[in-house]
Amino acid sequence: MSTATAIARPGAVLADLLPASRVRDAALVGGGAVLTGLAAQVAVPVPGSPVPVTGQTFAALLVGTALGARRGFLSLALYALAGVVGVPWFADGASGAGMVSFGYVIGMLLASAAVGALARRGADRSPLRMAGTMLLGEAIIYAVGVPYLALAADLSLSKAVALGLTPFLIGDAVKAALAMGALPTAWKFANKR
Repeated sequence: MSTATAIARPGAVLADLLPASRVRDAALVGGGAVLTGLAAQVAVPVPGSPVPVTGQTFAALLVGTALGARRGFLSLALYALAGVVGVPWFADGASGAGMVSFGYVIGMLLASAAVGALARRGADRSPLRMAGTMLLGEAIIYAVGVPYLALAADLSLSKAVALGLTPFLIGDAVKAALAMGALPTAWKFANKR
């Protein structure tokens, strides 16, 4: 498949520009999991919060967008499963499902599929649509992560929002801005080839 064919085909995501094969798909799924695990190691503690600021959510949303819903979901499922069984690649080198922040990992699974489905509809081709896609993905992550934090840490929902959502909003805006430039630019570069 030529690059021009992949670009012209409706429903293509960036990963579809590579020649199709099961080996490609397996490498993309594994690579997405590793990228998310590496990005999770970029962690900055938030005073008073059990949840650090990490590059993990940004990587998870980029993986979903670039790989599409199915491969993105599988990539984040591999990331989550490997972390649960002991690979120390959750934030700050943690592993296991007992962390109070594990709900965010579950949310990333769902968010990667959602942003991947939107990317198949062209949401990664323009800065404005990409910003909306990233913000929707972040909202999905919080919709799972914050209630999980409240239950796991025995917090009220308002306290969980104060500790697990509010301190991260500025960072999420920065992540959305980065994605607004990165993915549409990648498509423009691909279209010139």
